[in-house]
Amino acid sequence: MPRTENRLLRALTSLEVTLVCLALLMVLVVACTLAQVRLGVFGAVNAYIRSFFVYWTPEGSTWKIPVFPGGGLVGLVLTANLVASQLKRLELSFRKAGLWIVHLGLIVLFVGEFATSFFQVEMQLAVEEGKTADFVESTRERELAIIDTTSADHDEVYAIPESLLVPDRFIAIPGTPLFVRVTAFYQNADLGRREPNDPPSLATAGIGPEVSVSEAEPVPGDDAPERKAAFVEPFAGPKSYGVWLVSDALGAPQSFVHEGRTYSLSLRRRREYLPFSLTLKKFQHDVYAGTDIPKNFASLVHVSRPDTSESRDVLIYMNQPLRYGGKAFYQASFGKNDTLSILQVVSNPGWLLPYVSCVLVAAGLLVHFALSLRRSARKVAREA
Repeated sequence: MPRTENRLLRALTSLEVTLVCLALLMVLVVACTLAQVRLGVFGAVNAYIRSFFVYWTPEGSTWKIPVFPGGGLVGLVLTANLVASQLKRLELSFRKAGLWIVHLGLIVLFVGEFATSFFQVEMQLAVEEGKTADFVESTRERELAIIDTTSADHDEVYAIPESLLVPDRFIAIPGTPLFVRVTAFYQNADLGRREPNDPPSLATAGIGPEVSVSEAEPVPGDDAPERKAAFVEPFAGPKSYGVWLVSDALGAPQSFVHEGRTYSLSLRRRREYLPFSLTLKKFQHDVYAGTDIPKNFASLVHVSRPDTSESRDVLIYMNQPLRYGGKAFYQASFGKNDTLSILQVVSNPGWLLPYVSCVLVAAGLLVHFALSLRRSARKVAREA
């Protein structure tokens, strides 16, 4: 056992492991860059960088065969190699303090990337001038929203995440007498007007019987979002309210009435409600004189938080986000003749770690060179 442990320790702390990991990371970066054409930025990064293995799926099969180590596995091995090498090779003395700080900074950098990979969430907030928004939306995930619209002054919203929309699954709606059976779910669907020769529709209520639905190929890039659809059947006890077609491609929600209460059904972007609201007071879109080249995008928003009585104006512009409530609001896009502002909302608990890493590496290099300079100066003084 001691011999095996020594071999493992020598292998883990070897410079060869470091060079192999760096070479593998270079290959992954190139492969990820090329894969963005068919997978998009988000899909390529998840497939090559933020995964433990790169998988290959044979044509006509659903098997996933690991063919190459992913960025997560390579980064984990490189982090272990760095930590083990530091503990084994670097002497614990003041003269090596700079190198210890540099290595600590690199370890913090790797830890920050792992934190970003596992915990970062990106969403969007779209708001028009003069209007207020108190929720953010996911651009990739959907949810089935069942909303009680009976009250005139508020809605009661019940949301079922996309991951639970599995065919032949019954889902209870807490706080209501309703439950939902999922008949079918389409990751990407083609919707159109039904023709006389189309097969019978799964829907029996709402707009569904008039719409043809067919499975579509997944969208490879980020430019054209997938149009998801599902057939759901709401129940109240043994009573069924029919099978409804819901999709984010449909314009408006559909509704039914149960015991005097009105419920609407819709498949929409997954929402996360905020404890504060943002009101867009003004959106500014500047271009360079005589051209259509964008020069600056800026959103003047009013932040209002009732629980803390906070109320203030904030200007969000390029490379100057609003960091508030554990989220960063970046100016991302615009629309509707410059009256709609779209903010990218990023929640990343490890966002400070790369900055801490840079400070540690810079400080470590300064300490190392300062100590080396002092030793050189003393040596010259002794020789003199």
